[in-house]
Amino acid sequence: MTNNHLANPDIIGLLPAGGQATRISPLPVSKELYPIGFHAIGADGKLRPKVVCHYLLEKMRLAGIHKAFVVLRPGKWDIPSYLGDGKGLDMRLGYLTIHVPFGIPYTLDQAYPFIQTSFVALGFPDILFEPQDAFVHLVKHQAATQADVVLGLFPTEQYQKAGMVDVDATGRVHHIIEKPKFTELKYMWAIALWTPTFTHFMHNYLAAIPPEHWQQPGQRELPIGDVIQAGINAGLSVEAEIFEQGMYLDIGTPDDLIRAVHQFTPSLEA
Repeated sequence: MTNNHLANPDIIGLLPAGGQATRISPLPVSKELYPIGFHAIGADGKLRPKVVCHYLLEKMRLAGIHKAFVVLRPGKWDIPSYLGDGKGLDMRLGYLTIHVPFGIPYTLDQAYPFIQTSFVALGFPDILFEPQDAFVHLVKHQAATQADVVLGLFPTEQYQKAGMVDVDATGRVHHIIEKPKFTELKYMWAIALWTPTFTHFMHNYLAAIPPEHWQQPGQRELPIGDVIQAGINAGLSVEAEIFEQGMYLDIGTPDDLIRAVHQFTPSLEA
């Protein structure tokens, strides 16, 4: 399938923030605002705490993304209170709420009325990753290949927690396997860039699932990787940008949160 590629596409960042952080609760703030490391701000240049989602937003901004929507679960009002309109990040931020607990695709689809004609850069605001210019590479990859979706891949040994990706030597993605018990695949996906073609595909895919489906006992949430796989099956072009030396760290577990605090907090002199 083809997409309506724009020479200078309007790219909107999309940040799903509907999680309850049960694995690391209780927290005094939403996990997306947990301080990890420091940065210098203000005229005095003194260090101030840097929250998790700031890392993602600054990477989007580096790729020329000036607008983003944060999709919230009701009650997480500390996020818009802290980030405000985005002026401090040289961005324009908007906020939406999600009321159906069926999975991240439904969270993202809340933004559908506002992103139908735009490219979308997806990032998870409770995840730290490198390189700093990862989204820059995704934008360039999409422009070169005209792919409907470009995934950013990172090496991982924690395949049981990730969406593992089967990608060939040309960069074409063939399969996404969610949290396999065993796999020889090396890469997981953590960020994405897609065109209006995939935005419309996901919206229609979700609309076709009857509500009673989610009332079945033991029904799991729908992973976004399953929707991307459905797009591949339907003929959408999905490509991958591999960050062989990249780093990916989810702060959603106590061990990984401790690791993030140590990794991003240098030794500071009083």
